[in-house]
Amino acid sequence: MSQFTFKMPDLGEGTVEAEIVAWHTKPGDVVAEDQLIVEVMTDKAAVEVPAPVSGRVVSVTGAPGDKVAVGSPLIVFELSDGAAVAPPAAAPVAPAAKPAPPKAVSASAQSVAPAKPPAPPTSAAPPAAAKGRVMASPANRRLASEAGIDLTTVAGSGPGGRILRADLQGAAPRAADADTADAADAPDTTEIKIIGLRRLIAERMSEAKRTIPHFAYVEEVDVTELESLREHLNHSRAKDAGSLSYLPLVVMALTRVLESFPQCNVLYDAARGVLVRHRAMHVGIATQTPDGLKVPVVRNAQSRGLWEMAAEIRRLAERARSNKATREELVGSTITVTSLGKLGGIASTPIINAPEVAIIGLNKAVERPVVVQGAVVVRRIMNLSSSFDHRFVDGYDAAAMIQALKERLEHPATIFIPTVKSS
Repeated sequence: MSQFTFKMPDLGEGTVEAEIVAWHTKPGDVVAEDQLIVEVMTDKAAVEVPAPVSGRVVSVTGAPGDKVAVGSPLIVFELSDGAAVAPPAAAPVAPAAKPAPPKAVSASAQSVAPAKPPAPPTSAAPPAAAKGRVMASPANRRLASEAGIDLTTVAGSGPGGRILRADLQGAAPRAADADTADAADAPDTTEIKIIGLRRLIAERMSEAKRTIPHFAYVEEVDVTELESLREHLNHSRAKDAGSLSYLPLVVMALTRVLESFPQCNVLYDAARGVLVRHRAMHVGIATQTPDGLKVPVVRNAQSRGLWEMAAEIRRLAERARSNKATREELVGSTITVTSLGKLGGIASTPIINAPEVAIIGLNKAVERPVVVQGAVVVRRIMNLSSSFDHRFVDGYDAAAMIQALKERLEHPATIFIPTVKSS
């Protein structure tokens, strides 16, 4: 027998270290070449690292949350005599969903708990678990834990028996008596280590709040006519076209408004002390996912029609939630829109999506009595909660921009009319 030490590979883009998110093997396990052994995260992306050789795991370096430098020992394998070993530099590294570093926004994100260690195999377990190891992402492990599902009883349909989210839908929860026993023995407190995407979210939000002087502006908008238009459009379209929400209408209206307020469609390059103004409008859509908050980007939103806009927002949100979004789909926004939907409350103070200088938040639309031309009538009202970087956007310009957006939304026909530029 001989041993082979696999070192943390070079993950590209100037990465010097990577954080361990979850181990998918442990000392004593026998793994095959190209089998997933560990998930790591850099400041650029999440990466799944496969085994470079087949063999028995002797030892691993680091626990979830620990950072390992590129070139440092990561895992030691015991090889059978005569087993071939690929050069460390050639070790394959498979990109995961490659989320970009999440940009700070006000929408809350769920805590990401470290993945539970794989449960030992039992003779009654399906083939996926009988190999001595459960293959599932941290997000799916968390979902299974919350649903009371024993992963050792689930047959995975993914590559190599990997358990996918669809596999959990028909799985049976643990027996009630077992849950009761677990609850009785449960500790009073639980410590959750902040790692991976949750750590990046915390760091980015803290940095944005600490370095950007936020200026908040909240305005109420009468969306009664917008709601009538939305309902009419939904009834006039085929059912398979998808239901139209407020979000694509607001994004489309925003692109019209930004034509008159280009100072809000900029990025601040702090390293060079330069504001980079963009002609194209790449609108980030803050999206809550099981793995944390992500901001997929609708590129060139100013050139999209309403139904195209709605379809693209749905497509990007689904890819983000299913962890399939590419890095290119998660970076490059020039302004962000965030919405908590029916949980939107009365008002919020969204944190700017640095290096952008503005973020627009949608609150819940509700019917309430208002005074119109001296009479009390019931209207549908929705607040817009916005934040601006006061270093580069003056209060007057911020207020004027939101008022212009309000005007478009209250007279929804104007959403479809480009801004007329004065000569």
